[in-house]
Amino acid sequence: MTPADDRRDPSGRQRGAARSQGRTQRSAAAPSQRRRGSDPARTAAYDVLRSVDGSDAYANLVLPPLLRDRRITGRDAAFATELAYGTLRLRGRYDAIIAQAANREVGTIDAPALDVLRLGVHQLLGMRVPAHAAVSETVGLAREQLGTGPSQFVNAVLRTVGRASLQEWEQRIRSTAGDDELAQLAVVESHPLWVVRALREALVGNGRPADQIGALLAADNAAPRVTIVARPGLAGTDEVVADAGDGVGTVGALAPTSVILSGGDPAALPSVRDGRAGVQDEGSQLVTLALTHAPLDGPDERWLDLCAGPGGKAALLAAVAGERGARLVANEVQPHRTRLVEQALRAVPADAVEDVRTGDGRSVGTDEPGAYDRVMVDAPCTGLGALRRRPEARWRRTPADLASLSALQRDLLVSALQAVRPGGVVAYVTCSPHLVETQLVVKDAVRAVARLGVEVVPLDAPAVVRAIAPGGAVDLDDTRTDVQLWPHVHGTDAMHLTLLRRTG
Repeated sequence: MTPADDRRDPSGRQRGAARSQGRTQRSAAAPSQRRRGSDPARTAAYDVLRSVDGSDAYANLVLPPLLRDRRITGRDAAFATELAYGTLRLRGRYDAIIAQAANREVGTIDAPALDVLRLGVHQLLGMRVPAHAAVSETVGLAREQLGTGPSQFVNAVLRTVGRASLQEWEQRIRSTAGDDELAQLAVVESHPLWVVRALREALVGNGRPADQIGALLAADNAAPRVTIVARPGLAGTDEVVADAGDGVGTVGALAPTSVILSGGDPAALPSVRDGRAGVQDEGSQLVTLALTHAPLDGPDERWLDLCAGPGGKAALLAAVAGERGARLVANEVQPHRTRLVEQALRAVPADAVEDVRTGDGRSVGTDEPGAYDRVMVDAPCTGLGALRRRPEARWRRTPADLASLSALQRDLLVSALQAVRPGGVVAYVTCSPHLVETQLVVKDAVRAVARLGVEVVPLDAPAVVRAIAPGGAVDLDDTRTDVQLWPHVHGTDAMHLTLLRRTG
């Protein structure tokens, strides 16, 4: 921990060296001579928001290197992370509050000033930062980044926001949504209304009560746990727990390869640095392991990851393949993502990886019919199941995305069902519970391959998952053959899994 980390108090305000050492004394400097800027953590969070808004960047790709480059670590790094991610997750709620407090539509506020306001409101209503510190530090950030005029506007709006509690503001913004309960929920829980409706339909379509939608949206707004995968044959969960330190790492409850971290930098773990372990959601681990455990008929020697980038599932598949004497082919359509796959596979024994290649997964079925025993289709999707981890995704996706994505998903699954041999198994996986991207894609693909003379049957995915999970205690719908995980139920991303065996 750096000296700067030691000076950040529990409220998130960075103390000067004198105050941190008990040498407190009121400044004799006039207000005009006092510090006009903000601290590095808040500046970092602001820069992330500007990158997300101005460059369509992804926060999870921008923030970590920014923190490293600026040498922001420890409490400061944790503060910057929560400030940036929390603000992005709750942007819809905060924009409704800002509109009321400023008495103007947020669309009329300059984007940089709006981002500063969002950061300030999150400190006031979403973090344990005292009101005086949240306002003064955010006004300092505005003065530093935008100038005196905008900083005065920021000061006025934040002081108005600070006069009411979060509960009072939620009641006020709820009333602006009219009598539509879903619209009220959308503004308070900071999701686009179309997403709220789609998620409620997904709950019902997977046998869960519609009234769980509030809990699901709330789970989307909670910071996810950091989860590590200990890749079989390369690292064990006990090693990762020991690397993490006393009380920091615990073995996960769903995937036998998972370790949950309560703090610290996962990149600092030796097993993660050398690729024997990696950061991977527990649900992602579980659906990947399900493919390796699904029963098949005949040989089990050649596996395919059809959409392998950025490589997390491919690395887990290859590690298991290495233990069994099988070989993995990892295919990715984007060259830069192919390089990420190669990096993810760096610790896997060479004889477990047949090839890492760049190509269109839609052509593999016709180019290599019946060539594989197991095939993973981790299809590109809206990412509505990972809104906790990709907070800006909810504001970028639109219903129009579904048509092109579902067509791609169907084509990829059709290709996979052609590429697997009779008796082999395909896992269709998405990080979205949307029915159009899950159940409907599977139905369309099965019908399409039937016209090509390819016959498939669904496997009992819940039974496979229960056989993997320690103790078998997984809350799943036994009336269905597929699996849908949920953040509010399983503490994972909302991963979908369908297992299909080709029979002819």
